[in-house]
Amino acid sequence: MANPYDKAHELANELKQSEEFTKLQDLHNQVNADDVAKRMLDNFRQIQMDLQQKQSQGEQITEEEVQNAQQQFEVVQQHETISQLMEEEQRMSQLVGDLNRIITEPLEALYGVDQGEEQ
Repeated sequence: MANPYDKAHELANELKQSEEFTKLQDLHNQVNADDVAKRMLDNFRQIQMDLQQKQSQGEQITEEEVQNAQQQFEVVQQHETISQLMEEEQRMSQLVGDLNRIITEPLEALYGVDQGEEQ
C-alpha cells in the first residue's frame, strides 16, 4: 500500500520540476533582482494585504482606498516582468487548486453521500 505522505512528496518534487514552477521561479528572481520592480510589487502587495486585513476585521474599505489599489494595480501591470509574474502566479494557483480538488475528491464523495443521506 502506498504511503500518502510519500506520494505527496513525489508530487511536490514533480511540481518543482514543472515548467509552470520553473517559469514562476525565473520571473520571481527577475523581479527580485530589479530594485524598482521589487519595490513596486512589494508596495502593491502591502496595499492588498492591508485591504484584506481591514475586510477580515469587518472594517469598511473607503472608495479612496479602492481607487488607490486599482491605480497601484495598473502601475504594476504596466511593468512587463511583474505582469508576467502575476499571470504565472495565477496559473500556478489554478494548478494547485486543480490538484487540491483531485486530492480531496475521495473525501468529497464520502461526505457528499453522507450529507445527502442526512437531509
